[in-house]
Amino acid sequence: MTTATATTTRTLPALNRPVAVLGAVATALVANLIVWAIGAAAGGTFTMVADGKVSDVAPGGVILMSTVPLLIGLTAAVLVSYKWTGVLRVAAVVGSVLSIATIGMTLTAGFDTASTIALSLMHVVLVPVMVIALEGVRRTITEQ
Repeated sequence: MTTATATTTRTLPALNRPVAVLGAVATALVANLIVWAIGAAAGGTFTMVADGKVSDVAPGGVILMSTVPLLIGLTAAVLVSYKWTGVLRVAAVVGSVLSIATIGMTLTAGFDTASTIALSLMHVVLVPVMVIALEGVRRTITEQ
């Protein structure tokens, strides 16, 4: 007796440009607010002292830094993609590298351990969000 097995290939769905950008920003925001809440529950204060001034970076800083850079970067990539589709892959790599590289600023900022871990994880959360959004746009372009 022989049995045939079916294999399925999963691919990212095609996304139109506004949905990709706004959906990615909303997803990153929700995910990072969840990470912030977990960090706060773990005892993170999300405060640092710089030049003798205490700064609290959450939740306002989390909201701002989760949305603005992502919105600017994705919007720029998507606008350029009207003329050059290759920018989408370049933007995914550059955005991912910048997101991971900027963890260094978090590590040196002087946050407590729980805050440092949560804030660093927020940078990592942006990577799959960017890649999925930009690949979704790329699929839309290639299917046209």
